Amino acid sequence: MQFDLVSPERRLLSAGVTSVAIPGMDGDMTVGPGHAPVITTLRPGILRAETEKGSEEFVVTGGFAEIGAGVTVLAEKAVPHADMDQATYEALVEEAERAYHEVKQATENEPGPVDEAAKLLQDMVAVGGHIGLDPKQPNF
Repeated sequence: MQFDLVSPERRLLSAGVTSVAIPGMDGDMTVGPGHAPVITTLRPGILRAETEKGSEEFVVTGGFAEIGAGVTVLAEKAVPHADMDQATYEALVEEAERAYHEVKQATENEPGPVDEAAKLLQDMVAVGGHIGLDPKQPNF
């Protein structure tokens, strides 16, 4: 099936794939040919596409996936795993931490949005451990 991964900066991958593992907001999912059509939101995590040449992995920070005859992922940010270093990872965690503090300040008496922002920050922190980097501890 056709797979396209696009971020605001560039198209990261456009290839035929046998499956795609997606870090979905409601749980991780693996998509293969013939999957039921669905649109899902992404959470920070590792997106893995199985191509003819092997596995391609990307760190994504969020976005959407549209699944139909093929799979299209529109990522807020996506970095090839091979390009992810400690400094890039820490910058992504710091950005998630800033977003958490902004939501916390803007919605002082609304725990729902704050809890969601905290979960996204925790997911971004967990990515470091999954890809072999030193996890950065955020300031909650």
